Amino acid sequence: MMDLPCVQWQDHVAHKWSELDSELKETFLSLHEIDDVFKCTLSLANQQDLDAIQSISAGLSVKKDAEEAAKCREKGNSIFKTRDYKAAALHYSQGICFAPQSSEQLSLCYANRSAALYHLQQYQECLYDIDRALNTGYPAHLSHKLQERRNLCLNHLPVSVKTKNDQLYHVSNDDKCSKSLTISSSETFRFGICPQVSVGCSKEKGCHLVALQSITAGEVILRDRPFSWVLIPGVEKVKGKRGQGQDIQRKTVFGTEHKRCHWCLTETLCAVPCKGCSFSRYCSVSCQQEAWEEHHHWECPLGAELAAMGVMAQLALRVTLKAGIENIHRARQTIRDEQKKSDQYNPYMTVFHLMQHTEHQSISLRFMCALTVAALYLKLSKAGPLPTSWKLSDASSITSQSSDGPKKKGGDTEWSSELWIVGSAVLRHMLQLRCNAQAVVTLQATGSENARVQSMEEIRVATAMFATLSLLNHSCRPNTSLVFSTGTIDDPGAPQESVGFNQHLLEEGRPDRGVTVTVRAARDIAAGEEILHCYGPNSNRMGTEERQRLLQEQYYFLCECEACTDQEEEIKESSRNESGLLCTKCKGALKKNKRGGFTCSLLSCAHQISSSEVNHELQEFRVALEKAVALMEKENPVEALHLLKKISSQSGLLLRDSHPLQGELADATARAYASLGDWKNAATHLEQSAVAISSQYGKDSFELGQQLFKLVQLHFNGGARGPALSVIPKVRRILSLHCGPHCPELQELNAMEECFQGSTF
Repeated sequence: MMDLPCVQWQDHVAHKWSELDSELKETFLSLHEIDDVFKCTLSLANQQDLDAIQSISAGLSVKKDAEEAAKCREKGNSIFKTRDYKAAALHYSQGICFAPQSSEQLSLCYANRSAALYHLQQYQECLYDIDRALNTGYPAHLSHKLQERRNLCLNHLPVSVKTKNDQLYHVSNDDKCSKSLTISSSETFRFGICPQVSVGCSKEKGCHLVALQSITAGEVILRDRPFSWVLIPGVEKVKGKRGQGQDIQRKTVFGTEHKRCHWCLTETLCAVPCKGCSFSRYCSVSCQQEAWEEHHHWECPLGAELAAMGVMAQLALRVTLKAGIENIHRARQTIRDEQKKSDQYNPYMTVFHLMQHTEHQSISLRFMCALTVAALYLKLSKAGPLPTSWKLSDASSITSQSSDGPKKKGGDTEWSSELWIVGSAVLRHMLQLRCNAQAVVTLQATGSENARVQSMEEIRVATAMFATLSLLNHSCRPNTSLVFSTGTIDDPGAPQESVGFNQHLLEEGRPDRGVTVTVRAARDIAAGEEILHCYGPNSNRMGTEERQRLLQEQYYFLCECEACTDQEEEIKESSRNESGLLCTKCKGALKKNKRGGFTCSLLSCAHQISSSEVNHELQEFRVALEKAVALMEKENPVEALHLLKKISSQSGLLLRDSHPLQGELADATARAYASLGDWKNAATHLEQSAVAISSQYGKDSFELGQQLFKLVQLHFNGGARGPALSVIPKVRRILSLHCGPHCPELQELNAMEECFQGSTF
C-alpha cells in the first residue's frame, strides 16, 4: 500500500478536483504522458495550494525548540531514576534533537545522556557524549562531574582504547557509522548479480533474471543497495527493565524515527542531530553528512510540509535529487535495452524506466500525485538556488526540446522553464512506487528486555526503490529468499566484483553504508530457470483466487505462475482446510461457503456458522491473549499462564493446531513457562507453536527457523541435550538457507552445540 499524503491534503486535493472546470477535467483525463500530466497540473497549482500544505503541516513542526528540549530532558531525568536507562537515553536524544545549537539545553542533554550510556555499559559512546557536552558550552561549575565520569569510563576500556581517547581528549571521534556488518570473503562478490545469473529481456516478462548455471539452495544470487530509501515514522514500544520499588513496568512510546539512524537505519541510542531541524537524526557524523549532501539540504527547509506530503512523495524526490539533472536528461533519451548493452551500468537508467502503469491508476490517485509533486516543485523552487552539480553542461540540448514547458512564476530565477523535467521525474517516480516500492523489513524482539524467551516480529522500517532487485518478477511460490541489513558493510576480504548490473556510477567513492538486501536461492535452481521472488501473496498462506485478486489490484497483472496454474495445487487447495477452523459440533473441518460463512465439511454434520460469529470468537481470543502478554510484561507470569490456559481450552474447540492464533497462544504460553524457569513445558508449547508457523509459512521458512532457534535455546537452558542436538541440524540448514553461514544466530547455535558435545548432561 502506498504511503500517501496525510488525509487533510488528500481532502484538499479532492476538493480542488471537484471545483475544476469540466473542460479542465477533460483535458487532464485525456493526458497519458507523464510530462503532459505534470505540465498541466503545474499550471493548475497556485498559492492556495501552497498555503494549504503550510497550514496542514503547522501541527507537525520540526523546528528547534529549547523549551521542548528542556521537557524531554526532564522526562529523561524522571525515567533515569527508575533505572530504565534505555528509555532515558532516548528522551535525552529527543532533547538533543530539539535543542538549538547555541542553547545550554544541548550541552545538558548530552551530559545526561552520557550518564545513561554509562549505566548501559556503552563506555565509548559515553565518552563521545562527554566531549560533545564540553564542546557545546556545558556549565563550567558542573564540569567536574563529567571528568569523573570520563575517568570511570576509561577504567572500563582496554589500554589501547584509553590511549586513543587520551589523544582525542575533547574531540568527539564519532565520524564512523555505529554498526558494522561483516560479509565473508568466501562470498565472491559484494554488490550486483552473481556470475551464474544473467539479465534477459522479453516482451512478456520485460527485463528479468535467468540462471545460466545451476544454483544451489542458500547461494547468494544478488546483493543490492537501494537507489534511495526513506525511513518510515511509526510507533514502537520501548520496554526497559523495572526499577526497584516500581510495581508497574514503565512503557515509553517511541517511533522508528526516534530509534534509528535516518541514513543507514541502524538502531542507535546516541543520535547525532540535524543542525537545522528537530526530526532527522543519525548514528554518526558521517551518516549525517552523507544524508545532507545527497538530499537533506533540500528536505530540511521543507520540514513538516514534506512529512505531510507522505513517504512516497519524499522517496520520489530523493530518487530525483540523487540522480541529478544530467542523469534525468540522459535517461529521457536512453531506452532500457540500450542501457543493458552499455559498458558502464547506471542504476538510474533502470529506475527511470520502471513501469508506472499510469493508464491503470485511478484518476483521483493520478491527480493527487500530480498536484502533490507540483506543490513540492513550487516549494523547492522558492527554497534556494540549484546546486552547482545541477548546472547543465549542455543546457541548449534540453532547452531545444523543452521550450513548451511551463513558465515558472516567481522564485529563484535559476529555476528556469526548462527544469520542469525535474518535476516530471519526481511525478514519474511517485507513480512508479505503487508497483515498484520495496518494504525494508527487519526483525524486532517483542516483550520486555529481561524476558527469558523473546518473540520476534517483522517490522517495516523503510520504503526503498532498488534498481537490481526490481528485475525480479513475481511468483506465488518463489525460488528466492530476501534478507535486509542496515548499517555499514565491512568487507575485509575485498572480494572480486560480480559481472552484470553493478552499482558504480552514482556510488563511486562512497563507503558501503546504508541498507542492503541479499537474495539467496531458497531451493536448488536449474540452469535456464527464471529467478523469482514473492511480491506479497504467497501460496503457503493464501488461496489462488485471493492471490490473483490482490496482485491484479496492486500490480495490474493476472498471475500465471506455477502455483496459480498448477492443477494439482488447485486440487490440494480445494481439499485442504484453508480456514484452520473446526466444527464445534463434530470437530470436522470448516470450509468457506458461498454465503461468506462456514460449513462443516462432513456431510453427515453440515453444521454452519456465520463469519460474524467466527470473527467475534477470534476477537475475544485475541483480546485475552493481549491481556496475558501485558501481564507478562508486568512480570506477572503466573497470572498470565492461568489466563493463557483458559484461552487455550476455549480456542481448541474452534481452532486447529495449525491456525496462526493457536501458534501465537502456544508461543505466549512458552514465554510464560520460561519466565518461571519451567524449560520443559516451555519447550513443549514452543513445539506446538512451530507446527502453526510451519503450516503458515512453510517447512523451510525463515520464520520457522527463528522459532526452532528459540526452541534450541529453551532446551539449552533446561539442559535437554538430546532434544537440542536433534533440532540444531534443521535450524542450521534453514538459517543458512536464508541468512548465510555466518549470521549471528548460527554462531550462537554452534556455541551451544559445542557446549552440549563437551558436556555430560
